[in-house]
Amino acid sequence: MLDTTSFAILPTQEKIEGEPKLHVGSVKSFAWKDHMLTGTNEHGEFLIYFAEKKIPRIIINPFGKVDSASSIAVSLKQVPHEASFQETNDLLMITCDSVKVEVTKVPFTIKISNDQGTIFQSGSPSAFYKNSGEVFFDALMETDDVFYGFGEKTGFLNKRGSKLSMWNTDVYAPHNKDTVELYQSIPYFAVHNKQRSYGLFFDNTFKTEFDTQTYSNKYRMSANGGQLDFYVFAGENLKEITTLYTELTGKMSLPPKWAIGYHQSRYSYRSEEEVLEVANRFKQEGIPLDCIFFDIHYMREYRVFTFDKDHFPQPENLISTLLNSGIKVVPIVDPGVKKDVQYPVYAEGVNKGLFCKYLDGQIYYGDVWPGTSAFPDFMNSEVRNWWGSLHKFYTDLGIEGIWNDMNEPSVFNESKTMDLDVMHDVDGELKPHLEMHNTYGLYMSKATAEGLSGLLPDKRPFVLTRAGYAGIQRYATVWTGDNRSHWEHLEMSLPMIMNLGISGVAFTGADVGGFSSDCTPELLIRWTQVGAFMPYFRNHSVQDSIRQEPWVFGEDTTEIVKKYIKLRYKWLPYLYSLFHESSQTGVPIVRPLVMEYPEDENTFNISDQFLLGSNVMIAPILRPGTTHRSIYLPEGVWYDYWTKESYQGGKYVLIEAALDKLPIFIKEGTILPMGSEVQNTTENQILEIEVYGGDNGKFSLYEDDGSSHGYKDGHYSITNFQTDMNDGYLRVNVNISGDKQWKSQVKGMKVYGYSGDVRVENLSEVREPEKWKIEIL
Repeated sequence: MLDTTSFAILPTQEKIEGEPKLHVGSVKSFAWKDHMLTGTNEHGEFLIYFAEKKIPRIIINPFGKVDSASSIAVSLKQVPHEASFQETNDLLMITCDSVKVEVTKVPFTIKISNDQGTIFQSGSPSAFYKNSGEVFFDALMETDDVFYGFGEKTGFLNKRGSKLSMWNTDVYAPHNKDTVELYQSIPYFAVHNKQRSYGLFFDNTFKTEFDTQTYSNKYRMSANGGQLDFYVFAGENLKEITTLYTELTGKMSLPPKWAIGYHQSRYSYRSEEEVLEVANRFKQEGIPLDCIFFDIHYMREYRVFTFDKDHFPQPENLISTLLNSGIKVVPIVDPGVKKDVQYPVYAEGVNKGLFCKYLDGQIYYGDVWPGTSAFPDFMNSEVRNWWGSLHKFYTDLGIEGIWNDMNEPSVFNESKTMDLDVMHDVDGELKPHLEMHNTYGLYMSKATAEGLSGLLPDKRPFVLTRAGYAGIQRYATVWTGDNRSHWEHLEMSLPMIMNLGISGVAFTGADVGGFSSDCTPELLIRWTQVGAFMPYFRNHSVQDSIRQEPWVFGEDTTEIVKKYIKLRYKWLPYLYSLFHESSQTGVPIVRPLVMEYPEDENTFNISDQFLLGSNVMIAPILRPGTTHRSIYLPEGVWYDYWTKESYQGGKYVLIEAALDKLPIFIKEGTILPMGSEVQNTTENQILEIEVYGGDNGKFSLYEDDGSSHGYKDGHYSITNFQTDMNDGYLRVNVNISGDKQWKSQVKGMKVYGYSGDVRVENLSEVREPEKWKIEIL
């Protein structure tokens, strides 16, 4: 391919983009009514109101009337929040509690402030456009600003100095720093420095771009069409900003517990015999397993909602056998429906007009795995209902989770996707694929999740998706796509997952071991160590690569990989509690250090460490042959999880990490509930509480049945643990609330970093204290 040689940079192919010269000008008229400020500029109109107390929404349409309808990303009901208005000679001001939006009349500019002072300031002029339909907005950038979020992007944590575009793309070629378009488009970011923070969501479903590279004192966001429609989140810190963003776009639902266990996959396990061999080998090796994935070869010539009866002749018996061993099955379901008049799914979709079409009514066809295929128009609610109902084929077999892939949508052609002039029927309103492309995967995930919920009303559905738009967290778990068995991809997975978490997607992970290329024993070990502490934990590999199941590299490797898969289950009570917290607050499970230490500039650019919750530091080895690394420990006292050696924070430390050791540090005051060994999440765990001696330690252990929606009706329990160090002893206060039916058995408590008297209070309310064993270690 010439585009991978120097031919790609021939001088004749240089593109020189001129600055947009047209801007909206100055305010010509305005009106304040129903807590909304509307107005006209010299070119176009604007609308400003508060969607919530700390969430002003700004819409600017240079081409005419503003459209206040939101995209599918927004789940918050759009009712303007109560606010006050004031006018001066130069300004229009809207105030809601502590947040003020100021509009300068000449030229039209915007400033937003809160108790921290000015947090957001547009350029002057601010809003630009081209007659071809593109729109641009400039905002000022401070010297010490760092940028986080933008969803699923390669590179380091801090995205300042980048040009990032949003256009969902199937990228099998190795992902690297220059791969700016991947499977997810989440046009949201957070800006931070020591003095202030804010978030911004640009709700424009066209292809968008964010440029923090070209200009030294401002950044620019732009879109290929539509209008400038964005929300600013005026929170006090990065955690509150993430909460505000997920109040707007929705929070992750609490997943079934089996979804956060260990999952095994390959492209593909090609027969019933192979699937059972893999499942039995896990049992023989004593390695926990909750789920096996079926990739595309389980189907009859890649037709979704079918089984290949030559290689999967008795899927009912296969799935029943696995379920009896506590192993769930998740099959892949792609959007491409094979063009075959004898295939009922295709025939019904054609007869009912459910596939994507051109303006003249002709069905769009593209090539994917089954060959020539039609694609459901998921933007239409009737289509989503139909597609969701088709999953009865799987749920009748006992399947409770679905894997959506190829839903960018990916098409095997030069553009890699559907023709841009395909028209989508958004419940009566026709919109071109140019506008709706980035939302296709989100709409498909919505169809799948709602279909499973209807078919399994007493079960929490699990949907895994490759593609999505802002708000995808409401419907699906996200994995980072076709990574490779490269050490660089292991390293890159950390900031990708942290930035996805900042962008509202808390339940996410990368394929452990790498999907493509050949894994090595050392890489599998180091990647499994990382995966054990990521929200989503799946080993997956491509058909032509070396196998990478836990046992393939020999006994020594198997033992270490098994150690960390078992460690995942030991930590499951802690992880499940973090999932519950995230479902309530939107704060991610895996967090960059800066989220917890926003005033410590040493944390601003750390991409190779992460926090699991607030107080657990994971600092993996990310290079081959490496057994030492530097770790930054923020303020406080930190304990090595393995040796219990204490370290004073606020500095870097050099630590040793042999091949079987993942560096884990626990902050003083942390309380960890640890579970007993199990083969999967169908087995009950006996808990042991680990306390790292310190004052004002807090943790809320969340427990429920792990599968139903009963928790929504109060069928759960929360045990609050709190420590304080008064009167010369360490007091651990235990208090339970909720439905005690779901309390696990606790065998005792271990206390580290404290050698004095330990007293447990209120234990009699929830436990039998005489059965507790308290050890001071």
